[in-house]
Amino acid sequence: MVRNGRSLNVRAAVAWASTAALAGALTGCGDVGGGSVGGGGGDDDVLKIGFVSTETGSSAPFGEANTYVIESMEQWFAEHPVTVDGAELSVEIVVKDSQSDSARAGEVAAELINSDGVDLVLTSSTPDITNPVSEQCEANSVPCISTVAPWQPFAIRDGDQPADLKYSYHAFWGLEDVSAVYADMWGQVENNGKAAGLFPNDPDGQAWSANFPALTEDTGVTIDDPGLYPNGTQDFSAQLSAFEGHDILVGVPIPPDFTTFWQQAGQQGYQPKVATIGKALLFPSSVEALGNAGDGLTSEVWWHPTAPFTSSLTGQTAQELADQYETDTGKQWTQPLGFAEALFEITVAAVQEAGSTDPDAITGALSTLEVSTVVGDIAWGADDSVPPYVAKTPLVGGQWRLDEGADEGTHPYELVVVSNTLAPEIPTGGEVEPLR
Repeated sequence: MVRNGRSLNVRAAVAWASTAALAGALTGCGDVGGGSVGGGGGDDDVLKIGFVSTETGSSAPFGEANTYVIESMEQWFAEHPVTVDGAELSVEIVVKDSQSDSARAGEVAAELINSDGVDLVLTSSTPDITNPVSEQCEANSVPCISTVAPWQPFAIRDGDQPADLKYSYHAFWGLEDVSAVYADMWGQVENNGKAAGLFPNDPDGQAWSANFPALTEDTGVTIDDPGLYPNGTQDFSAQLSAFEGHDILVGVPIPPDFTTFWQQAGQQGYQPKVATIGKALLFPSSVEALGNAGDGLTSEVWWHPTAPFTSSLTGQTAQELADQYETDTGKQWTQPLGFAEALFEITVAAVQEAGSTDPDAITGALSTLEVSTVVGDIAWGADDSVPPYVAKTPLVGGQWRLDEGADEGTHPYELVVVSNTLAPEIPTGGEVEPLR
């Protein structure tokens, strides 16, 4: 693997129907099975994959498992070359850190394409990163496979209609899914139907604040939004004053901002009966940063070790992947782990289906690709409620439970699945308990 040029070992629409115009935006692939092997990398026997990761900065928890997965995949491909049209391709992975910055994400994507000559680009971790990477791939006619951003802020970038994307393919759930999961969790706790909205002024916050009030109104929950705040806010007194009397807290702040908010909420006496926070509460490290105050907080769960899914590459189950990660790193499993591996599963399936590393052949293969991955079944072009370059993935809800008797050196928090109405194949481990 090459990292930053050095070798390293080891908002809008909610329901959307496909239209002829968008369907026509998909790039034709010609003879998908007969393209020549060898693409942007310039080597006929090498598949060169670029990965825009997020390993530093405010969104670093999203990329915490990426290095582990990339190194694991490097080792896997060293022993299992990708076979395309009877030819074996070695795999080279070139990694660039976005540093949690949108401008840099676009810059390093351009470097991967124009300087490193990758055949395709993988990326994840919020629309702040996926979108600028996608835009560079569109501008340079290079396939982009992305995940870990709700499909609306990924697809709807300007105005109220999905963008006309030809080379970008995205796999993740949508706001219609997360709102349904949240509503199910809220319904498990007696509340007054008043929710406080904590939404930042970034692509996620803009999309969530624009859509969530309408998405939850039929559930009897009214979301009061005092306005978008800038990322990095240090004083949430204005928000906390507006949130008084709200039994539910909902929002999508970055991890450090929620830590600041929740500490100030405790100091100022605001404690809802249920707090459901996207983005900031997805990771063990972020919850542990809250100390005991993280107990009982809820969030969406995109991937869990108990999910009955298996990697199409390694054959590992979700549980086996999580266990191996904990054994190898000493860290607790984290949700992006499964999606980082799924990006490589999708890549291999697409290149093999294309029979080529030609960019048009790969995008053509992606347009109808179906693959079972460690995060579930992924299929493009199968759901008319989303743009054709979006494939939806399963979603459940979870609650963080603190084990106050945990031995030193063990993980103090466990993420328990408490809502599976949208994905009943993923078992629950209990029901939502109100905050104490």
